[in-house]
Amino acid sequence: MESITHMMPWNWQLPEWPRFNFDPALTVTQEKQFLLNAGSSAANLKSIEDREYKHLVVEILSIEGEKSARIEGELLESASLQSSIKKHFGLTSTTKRVPDKEAGMAELLCSVYESYDTPLSHEMLFKWHALLFKGAAHIEACGSYRTHPEPMQIVSNQSTANTVFFEAPPSAKVQEEMTQFITWFNTTSISLPILARAAIAHLYFENIHPFEDGNGRIGRVIAEKALSQGVGRPLLIALSERLEKRKKEYYAALEACNRSLDAQDWVIFFSEITLQAQEESIALIHFIIEKSKLLQRLEGQLNERQEKVLLRMLAEGLNGFKGGLSAENYITIAKTTRATATRDLNDLIKKRALIKTGQLRHTRYHLNLKSV
Repeated sequence: MESITHMMPWNWQLPEWPRFNFDPALTVTQEKQFLLNAGSSAANLKSIEDREYKHLVVEILSIEGEKSARIEGELLESASLQSSIKKHFGLTSTTKRVPDKEAGMAELLCSVYESYDTPLSHEMLFKWHALLFKGAAHIEACGSYRTHPEPMQIVSNQSTANTVFFEAPPSAKVQEEMTQFITWFNTTSISLPILARAAIAHLYFENIHPFEDGNGRIGRVIAEKALSQGVGRPLLIALSERLEKRKKEYYAALEACNRSLDAQDWVIFFSEITLQAQEESIALIHFIIEKSKLLQRLEGQLNERQEKVLLRMLAEGLNGFKGGLSAENYITIAKTTRATATRDLNDLIKKRALIKTGQLRHTRYHLNLKSV
């Protein structure tokens, strides 16, 4: 049975390639919800000041970059990545020297964000690849498609016998395949539903696997470019955060298409992931709006200690202090006495900045952000 399986053609060897099959009717509900969420998000963003909006972009892009790298087993330094993105958008950053990996990923993310409506091209993809592997010595074909004569195989080496999960088209065919892919991408923005187009774009690109390395990371930003084109603006969505949380399912869904052009399950899975990522991004937007309202309302009413602790809590983002802020946390952050901390915390409750839960040693304080 195993030998017969290995003789089966890969999807790109099928006569119908690259016509992936799926029924758009099966994702109509997700498509409607995606567009509804996109409209709601756009309305909320109008109430955010330019500086806050830039900080939101920095936060979401840095999450996307960090998680996309993590999917591939690479760890990026969050502070350096954020610092590089901040500099791009003219925001103050305390980090002086940013390593090449983080700087390259930051430039790639900003390029994708700012050129969402520019047609895809070989040159654009080469630029992204060169940025992704900025300063990397192990890549022979940096900023160009692979040229090695050996088969491009995705292999698992977890056991003694390597298992080939997928073999992409040979390097000699990559230029032709990518020209066809780029033409498809640039001519389907109106004819295909947004979620389905983004899903197929990612799958199609991964099946060609045109680069020596970095195909997963570039394939995911191509999907995000497709989503942004669908709503007509740069979409703030950390797609890779959801994919990283469901990494096994993600790889399994892609692998299920290796020998077939039936992409229905993949399109459904990708649509579900996209909606989850979109909802998380909307929650983050709400958090930033409520944070801004809270700080405006409390302006001039807080002492230095209270302001320092409140800003520290807000810096934790959506999830806030894990388990809530304790009196001990306040004492440590504000560098003050227990008696002063008690007075400050009671005052913050009175000013409706914090909400108190629990009693005695289980007492915890949480941000009073109504819409989050």
